[in-house]
Amino acid sequence: MGDPSRLFDLTGHVAVITGASSGLGRQAAKVLAAAGAHVVGIARRQAELESLVAEIGDRVAFHVADVTDRDQMDALRDAISAPFGAPDIVVHAAGVNTREAADDVTQDGWDKTLALNLSAPFFLSQALVPGMKSKGWGRIVNFASLQTTRAFPGGIAYGATKGGIAQLTRAMAEAWSRDGITANAIGPGFFPTELTEAVFSDPDRAARNAAQTCIGRNGQMSDIDGPLLFLCSEASAYVTGQVLMVDGGFTAK
Repeated sequence: MGDPSRLFDLTGHVAVITGASSGLGRQAAKVLAAAGAHVVGIARRQAELESLVAEIGDRVAFHVADVTDRDQMDALRDAISAPFGAPDIVVHAAGVNTREAADDVTQDGWDKTLALNLSAPFFLSQALVPGMKSKGWGRIVNFASLQTTRAFPGGIAYGATKGGIAQLTRAMAEAWSRDGITANAIGPGFFPTELTEAVFSDPDRAARNAAQTCIGRNGQMSDIDGPLLFLCSEASAYVTGQVLMVDGGFTAK
């Protein structure tokens, strides 16, 4: 048996992370770079991406793009491959939640939610898979949610996409795992990000959510590090098509 710590070493790998300007996407960029990967962050906000590079250093590059623009997917693939080579890890952390009640859902809100949360992870992965196949190794990590299995008020469009992510992950695994490419998803509980600002801005609501977990608290940004590194590394070589809930036991109760 070799050194078990090598299972988590990402030296020589290239990771691309959507939604890298903030929240769990930014945290993902930091932990994968610390594990040895070269990282390319994608988001629409250049200033935040520049601050990410300043924070982490020259192991990180960035590209400003709208990942919902399907017509530009080949160009996006080429752009994110330019700094360090073809990515063999992709983390789909970009997401949106319009928080529209079912009676108030607009066509625009619905379409934007599906485009970013569900369509973009598929089409960007599809564009990157040939490069992964050429290496015989790849890691796709989607972002599921508590709403993958639970219905929340004002979350019908968001929940539909996150339910879809679970099946998309299984279908990706069926399609590509024989080529050495695993596909899994992380389902975060309540973490303090821009997407959950409405939750954490209400202390009573945040406390109620914490009380619903088995652990008794909401997530801290560092809680995502181990699960993400596991799914992006050799440590999870025989794990594919799975949704790993990182929610303090919220969905266990």
